[in-house]
Amino acid sequence: MREILGRRLQRLRNRLRSMRPAPPQGDPSDHLEAALLCATRWQWPVLPGIGRSGADASRCACPDPDCVVPGAHPFDPGLLAATTDPRMVAWWWSNKAAAPVLLATGGTAPCAVSLPAAAAAGAVVRLDARGLRLGPIVATPTRWALLVAPYSLERLGELLYAKDHVPSSLRFHGEGGYLLLPPSAATGGGQVRWEREPAGADGGAGEAGDVWLPEVEAVVDALVEASSGAPGGGSRLAY
Repeated sequence: MREILGRRLQRLRNRLRSMRPAPPQGDPSDHLEAALLCATRWQWPVLPGIGRSGADASRCACPDPDCVVPGAHPFDPGLLAATTDPRMVAWWWSNKAAAPVLLATGGTAPCAVSLPAAAAAGAVVRLDARGLRLGPIVATPTRWALLVAPYSLERLGELLYAKDHVPSSLRFHGEGGYLLLPPSAATGGGQVRWEREPAGADGGAGEAGDVWLPEVEAVVDALVEASSGAPGGGSRLAY
């Protein structure tokens, strides 16, 4: 069955490529391929972001002239439309090939904890040295997001309530949220990339939803501890 589905998806990709104009030289992104990979191999529900407009592509295509996340949020379709259906995913990106790829977090999909890029890079080094196994990491020039197993808002609230201190720079992408995925354009410029790509429980390529994800408690505990032990009383995670 998996082989049959794989052949059908490949034929669909070939058909869509023949319908689309060739991308410009040096274009590093193939958003359709990335969206199909998320939806079919990892079973992550995705949807296209609104994208950008204007002569310099600096403005969000949404009606809000002061949009704080230009191009990198759902609009039409809305977040509830996120799906793993390859036909819907293919239709979306065949109509808007450069649309950002958004993961709808929570439910059965991964959640995430994000923090500033410089702080995250240092924290990851320290966590690796302690032997904590981390899951996929999505990186932009300004922030990194550590993907974790799905959690509820109640569970997150209990976790944070039990802490004496949680760095204010931490952001949580859970139920009803979304996360920008590679190879989308980052909000503040540059491109979203995998600092660590999704892998299976055995360390190999994650297949059919078998992407290994740590529990949110382990990641938050480790980040809070890393913050407390950082020079300056945790200032590396506090901006």
